[in-house]
Amino acid sequence: MPSAADFEKLGVFYLGRAYDWQQKKAQDGLILYDSKDLVTHAVCVGMTGSGKTGLCLALIEEAAIDGIPAILIDPKGDLANLLLTFPGLKPEDFRPWVNEDDARRKNLSGDDYARQQALLWQKGLAAWGEDGARIQRLRDAADFAVYTPGSNAGIPLSILKSFAAPPPAIREDEELLRERIGTTATSLLGLLGIDADPIRSREHILIATILDAAWRQGQELDLAGLIQQIQTPPVKRVGVLDLDAFFPSKDRFALAMALNNLLAAPGFGAWMEGEPLDVGSLLHTPEGKPRVAIVSIAHLNDAERMFFVSLLLNQMVGWMRTQSGTTSLRALLYMDEIFGFFPPVANPPSKTPLLTLLKQARAFGVGVVLATQNPVDLDYKGLSNTGTWFIGRLQTERDKARVLDGLEGAAGSAGQGFDRAGLERILSGLSSRVFLMNNVHEDHPVVFESRWVMSYLRGPLTRAQIKTLMDARRGATPAPPKPAAAASPPAAGKGARGPAAPVAPGAPAPAATTGSQRPLLPPDIPQHFVPARGAAPAGSTLLYQPMLFGAAQVRVADGKNKLDVSRDLAFLTPITDEAVAVSWERADAAGFTSSDLAPAPEGLAGFAELPAPAGKKKSYDGWTKDFSGWLLQSQKVELFRSPSLKVVSRPDESERDFRVRLQEATRQDRDKASELLRQKYAPRIAALQERRRRAEQAVERESEQAKQQGLQTAISVGATILGAFLGRKSINVSTIGRATTAARGAGRVLKETQDVGRAKETVAAVDEAIAALDAQFKADAAALGASIDPLTEALESFTLKPTRQNIAVRLVALAWAPCWRDRAGAVTPAWE
Repeated sequence: MPSAADFEKLGVFYLGRAYDWQQKKAQDGLILYDSKDLVTHAVCVGMTGSGKTGLCLALIEEAAIDGIPAILIDPKGDLANLLLTFPGLKPEDFRPWVNEDDARRKNLSGDDYARQQALLWQKGLAAWGEDGARIQRLRDAADFAVYTPGSNAGIPLSILKSFAAPPPAIREDEELLRERIGTTATSLLGLLGIDADPIRSREHILIATILDAAWRQGQELDLAGLIQQIQTPPVKRVGVLDLDAFFPSKDRFALAMALNNLLAAPGFGAWMEGEPLDVGSLLHTPEGKPRVAIVSIAHLNDAERMFFVSLLLNQMVGWMRTQSGTTSLRALLYMDEIFGFFPPVANPPSKTPLLTLLKQARAFGVGVVLATQNPVDLDYKGLSNTGTWFIGRLQTERDKARVLDGLEGAAGSAGQGFDRAGLERILSGLSSRVFLMNNVHEDHPVVFESRWVMSYLRGPLTRAQIKTLMDARRGATPAPPKPAAAASPPAAGKGARGPAAPVAPGAPAPAATTGSQRPLLPPDIPQHFVPARGAAPAGSTLLYQPMLFGAAQVRVADGKNKLDVSRDLAFLTPITDEAVAVSWERADAAGFTSSDLAPAPEGLAGFAELPAPAGKKKSYDGWTKDFSGWLLQSQKVELFRSPSLKVVSRPDESERDFRVRLQEATRQDRDKASELLRQKYAPRIAALQERRRRAEQAVERESEQAKQQGLQTAISVGATILGAFLGRKSINVSTIGRATTAARGAGRVLKETQDVGRAKETVAAVDEAIAALDAQFKADAAALGASIDPLTEALESFTLKPTRQNIAVRLVALAWAPCWRDRAGAVTPAWE
């Protein structure tokens, strides 16, 4: 039975033990899989009953123990078993989750069956060197949660963000942006039952054009906004055709109505609720702890599954492109059944982002693991870059042939040889829980038996059981993330001095009437106009309120921490007739830059009364000076420092994100140090093993010589003595000579015996040297694993402020801010 010391090693996953598929029995030697190999992705194939789910759950358990976050797409409902971990291994822990149908089939009560299952897991774990302590370690290492998009059974996921503009890394890559737009349009139309061809479907082309126009400008877009833009698109021509010739307004209205009906459907409300579909939040908790996020889609129909999986994969690509490169495993994406999402001929919206991940995720440390029990319907050409194949028992010869084709393609991509006949024989001899592992990072394929999983495999969980698991989590309000360590905006405008804007929503307007004339000002007082956002409410008119706009660049530099950051800031503050006409303490962040300001108002509008100080040039000189002084006092950069790693957070990096980055850096440094440690000790261990081999050969050689010499001497002495004793020959000089020769032979026997002893002592000495070197290696490896955990380390915080020389005021000027005024005279800001 293996012990924890045999498999609890740095950066390796304990998957099972070697297996002789011909003799049908386990062999000595554990299968420890290097986590870094998973960045080249993996495929797991096996029929029902092959143990495929157990192997994949064991892989995920090992990743979680190593602090690797994961997103698991669960079409069948099996993966929620990862939450069924019981360190006490008590029957009462198993009782709520046992399958009552299984108990009845065995003629057992629920309680008796729970006792049986608890005993089964105790024995199964013990046979593999595992216990409740390792289960507790698994639970402590990561947060486990079940998400249910479109349902409140688990934690619901909102798809609102899925139509928001992708990050700059995607927008600046023309190919990735096209892929993102195309798959989003295709999956959305799939919900409406429209099988949209990206080339021929005018619905697809129109939605793709709208998304392209909005996303290239970095504009947010939700379903409601998309419906409005379908009716009034932001373009006048599509290709060379006028918009109405390409897609008449009547037909656009029908498409908008179809999407509106989808949005208004009672069941669709669940898609808009819950936590945002954000990959970073799925992979780590607000505190930065790694998370295993199980996204259950078993309750969705086929169109809804394709829609959501496509959105999630697109979000995964977008998140991936914002990460730095690494050779260590940063995160896992696992899909329990890939059938229908990655076919060989068709091109569903899920296929393009999956191909992108398989081609590019390696550079970002993201491992993709795909599993299926339908090996025929897979795009093996797309899987040719996959580095590891886990193959279990297969059902038909056709399945074996398709899998062998895939293995041959992977071997060709890796430049390796391929023994098709030998692998075919192995595949025919596999039994349950026995797998062939073909890893391009190893010299040859291996057959192994998968280890016992720590999670209780009770089968698919029902929605009611998922609800029971996640009720406490879903009912709790998520803890807000730590505030970002960034330049802090002023707290004014929300305190005792009242709102920064001169008009509160619903309040009566100051002395001004709709249609009042724009004030005449001296030419040395420039005027700017803030753009209005959104459409005017019904029955409202546009009214401009006078505000003071300030824009500046603030630089914070610190040579000790190698920090030099500049920020372009913009604020709005009210202008009043009070003794102090302008107070920057009441300013709010503008939400736009000076380049967004317009030189003229937007059509017909009214203007509120301008306070007298705003009509004097010298007022702006004083306000500019005050603005600079206020920035000096209010602006700062708050940072975190890791005392152990001597690393400082980036500006705008929250404590959570900083801790996540420290974990990744620590893991990457650990992997490098571990590899260097192996390289350091490998030659020394090899040299000692060679010395031991030669010493053992010496023992065998000396033992054989001693044996032969002893036998020869015994024959000589015996023959001489017997001859003399029996009287065949009288004792003479010849007889005495032979006796003397035999005596000298006895002396040589003694010498050979001593040589054997010395050879054995040499073997023992080499064994002691090997043991000492092994102890030294284990001590060095333990020291690597004993480093401070960035997740729990007490971080230092400090604040940096700008100097007066590092504040450059760009503009302080009168800005007319738009408001909507209704028939009752109440006004609402239109620039926020």
